[in-house]
Amino acid sequence: MAQHKSAEKRIRQTARRTEVNRARLSHVRNSVRKVEDAIALGDKAAAVAAFKSAEPEMARGGKTRIVDRNTMSRKISRLSRRIKNMAI
Repeated sequence: MAQHKSAEKRIRQTARRTEVNRARLSHVRNSVRKVEDAIALGDKAAAVAAFKSAEPEMARGGKTRIVDRNTMSRKISRLSRRIKNMAI
C-alpha cells in the first residue's frame, strides 16, 4: 500500500480518472451500437441521425485518448461509408 502522501493522492487521482474514462468509453460504445442497430434495421434516416450524434462522441473519445485516435478515425470512416452505401 502507499506509504507517502503523494502516493496516496496518486491512487485517488487514478481511481477518479479511471471512473471517468470508463464512463466515456461506455458513451462511445453505446453511440456506435445505436448507429449499427439502425444500419442493421435498414433505416437510413435513423442511421444518419444516430451517426450525427455518435460522430462527435467518437471524435472526443479519440481526442481524450480513451481509444487510439486512428482507431476512432477508422471507425467513423467505416460507419459513414456503410450509411452512404445503404439503399434509400
